[in-house]
Amino acid sequence: MSSESKPVRVLVAGLGNMGRSHALAYHNNPGFEIVGLVNRSKVELPEELRGYEIHPDFNRALAELKPDLCSVCTYSDSHADYAVAAFEAGCDVFVEKPLATTVADAERVVAAAKAHGRKLIIGYILRHHPSWIRLIAEARKLGGPYVFRMNLNQQSSGPTWETHKSLMKTTPPIVDCGVHYVDVMCQITDAKPVEVRGMGLRLSDEIAEDMYNYGHLQVIFEDGSAGWYEAGWGPMISETAFFVKDVMSPKGSVSIVMDPNAKSDDIDTHTKTSVIRVHTAETGPNGRFLKPDEDLTMDGEPGHQELCDREQAYVLKAIREDINLDRHMNDAVQSLRICLAADESVRSGQPVKL
Repeated sequence: MSSESKPVRVLVAGLGNMGRSHALAYHNNPGFEIVGLVNRSKVELPEELRGYEIHPDFNRALAELKPDLCSVCTYSDSHADYAVAAFEAGCDVFVEKPLATTVADAERVVAAAKAHGRKLIIGYILRHHPSWIRLIAEARKLGGPYVFRMNLNQQSSGPTWETHKSLMKTTPPIVDCGVHYVDVMCQITDAKPVEVRGMGLRLSDEIAEDMYNYGHLQVIFEDGSAGWYEAGWGPMISETAFFVKDVMSPKGSVSIVMDPNAKSDDIDTHTKTSVIRVHTAETGPNGRFLKPDEDLTMDGEPGHQELCDREQAYVLKAIREDINLDRHMNDAVQSLRICLAADESVRSGQPVKL
């Protein structure tokens, strides 16, 4: 069997929501063979995954199973160490976002990938979504400078709030989710970020005193573009404040119009766009708009699992076709740098120059 057709042997670490979804993507793609799963505790798995052994220790599983690819879907504070260990063992790596919890650790992971000549793909799932690809293309057609207005607030309770509280042991919402949307801003403008500001508030005594579950970041780019991103998690968050995805420029705007019945704790709604509305600012002699707004209906959008399937199909393609991932890795570090600067600004009360 040639290396082209031989399945990529993958070890999946972390069996939370994203880890299970990526494991299903590997299970259902003949280009992959799951050699093991890693989780510190036994967890309930979908039926398709119940035949795989769950190992409690990542490093031991890595040494014993000798995978070709490690899929790191654990909590953020272990991402860098697990990824570097995998590179040192000769593996390619897929790692969920954020790449790390510090810029230095993110740069350490990228350096290890380059030093060992391995592939590093970061879980920026929106890059594989046809509607988000279209949104970026329509915004770029307008030309800058841009105003970016984006948020993803989640009214969470029960198990979802428990997951959010676990995530906030290491990472505030504006970093955990923010890297996706800051990455979208960077793809649209292509300009360097120059200054970041942030504010945050702890709205619950169920989280650590030095953590906040509501945050807001602002970023200014070299071309004059400016953007904000807002994220809050918890049972006190307003559903009304759930979803804004809007890009404006002198020539008009591109916006996602969300289904009014969508709920913030439904993971499929975090990526679905329903309708992309393109507005042109041009007016005629009477001062009225020359063109009506154009609504692009995004029928047949991929749901959460199909999106994970697409993302892992790209991982397979990157490995087999030896795709150059330098820009992908640099973008991941840059979006993390912006979000961590916002966190620094929240804590210091001062803007951060980049």
